[in-house]
Amino acid sequence: MNENLFASFIAPTILGLPAAVLIILFPPLLIPTSKYLINNRLITTQQWLIKLTSKQMMTMHNTKGRTWSLMLVSLIIFIATTNLLGLLPHSFTPTTQLSMNLAMAIPLWAGAVIMGFRSKIKNALAHFLPQGTPTPLIPMLVIIETISLLIRPMALAVRLTANITAGHLLMHLIGSATLAMSTINLPSTLIIFTILILLTILEIAVALIQAYVFTLLVSLYLHDNT
Repeated sequence: MNENLFASFIAPTILGLPAAVLIILFPPLLIPTSKYLINNRLITTQQWLIKLTSKQMMTMHNTKGRTWSLMLVSLIIFIATTNLLGLLPHSFTPTTQLSMNLAMAIPLWAGAVIMGFRSKIKNALAHFLPQGTPTPLIPMLVIIETISLLIRPMALAVRLTANITAGHLLMHLIGSATLAMSTINLPSTLIIFTILILLTILEIAVALIQAYVFTLLVSLYLHDNT
């Protein structure tokens, strides 16, 4: 009960060395692979989900945009597995760190924007000034559109960080309340514990949805620039 509310968000260390890198590299080890010609049900389900997700994100892209399919599928799998592992007790969720989310968002956003300026520079510049804009508003609109473009990676990172952090804090608070009420009122404890179970199910859904939203927005940024 005396544990710091934000203790679970502190980057762990092993013998004084940061262990975040090992934690980030751990989720890919959980993805099963098959060496046989006929896959089992788990591998088949996994491949079906990957194909379904890839098809939904890549349908709107042209040939150049579809070259990013492997990167986007890897991104959604990584974020989803990292978010789900963070729901385990005494675990650390790297996606609660704004620095890590920015490290994912900025290169992907920058790559999409640079590709747009290289391949379709006229269309890329046209986004800064909508057609039919009155002449006195041109400088202001150019500034607004430039700021809107530059804050996209920050919005991506903050959205993911805020949603995952808020869910973990709420689970921590309700879990602490359940532990405190267990010695005072048993019926109230059962009610709070039921709420905690429902919240955990919701957080599992949020973990998957946020991974999909993050990747989908990157895919939309890519679509605007290809």
